Amino acid sequence: MSDLDPTSNHRQAEILHALRRAGGAARVQSLAHELDVSDETIRRNLRRLAKGGLVEKLHGGARLVEHAVEADLQTRLMEQAEPKRRIAGVVAGMVPDGSSLFLDVGSTTSFIADALHAHRGLTIVTNSVAVAYKLATRNGNRVFFAGGELRANDGGAFGPEALGFLEYFMLDLAILSTSGICPERGFLFSDLSEARLTRTMMRRATRCIVAADMRKFHRIAPVSLGDPTEIDLLVCDAAPPGDIAAAAADWGVSICVAADMPAEGK
Repeated sequence: MSDLDPTSNHRQAEILHALRRAGGAARVQSLAHELDVSDETIRRNLRRLAKGGLVEKLHGGARLVEHAVEADLQTRLMEQAEPKRRIAGVVAGMVPDGSSLFLDVGSTTSFIADALHAHRGLTIVTNSVAVAYKLATRNGNRVFFAGGELRANDGGAFGPEALGFLEYFMLDLAILSTSGICPERGFLFSDLSEARLTRTMMRRATRCIVAADMRKFHRIAPVSLGDPTEIDLLVCDAAPPGDIAAAAADWGVSICVAADMPAEGK
């Protein structure tokens, strides 16, 4: 089974969730029992997760590596804040007044919502409480918020209700975050529900932009976004390493380095 196999990615995401529920560490047999799979399936996927730096293998089990757990939104908003603002200014400059767009729950997309404060007549579809709050009731904007239960760590709505709601829309732009970018695997997510929702919006948008700071380069996560050729543009704060730049060229993904361009309003 290849690393790009969606079943493999799905299983690895389930294992990470199970380890989080167990407090960060668990034995192989416990994981196999909880997920109703064989011990060998757990061991095989733990080897892949360990190779990607997401878990540390222990005798008879595994534990999460500290950086494998996504921090909450407030923490991520304080990390790399200035590079994210530069990215946000560049992305906002690509959004004409009157556009329709999707913004997800990422910290960089929250900065993009701030950078859109002067735009007028936008139609914004989002599953992020923070984005909805920042752009609603402003300059004639219309904000459509996906339903469902809100997650405590990022104020995002996920699940079947959110997915069903998003199917109603056809948009000009989907502005997306990512957990990692790998030349062999493409754009990656730590969370299966986020990847599912992002895939839905990619199908519903004319143009797809990924906004990511340089820390996402070569960061491995267990869930593939899918075909990277469906992304049109990557906006980042520094030029990517050569192998990622070459992969992006193969995928047909253009790269815009925010450091090379003035932020909106400057």
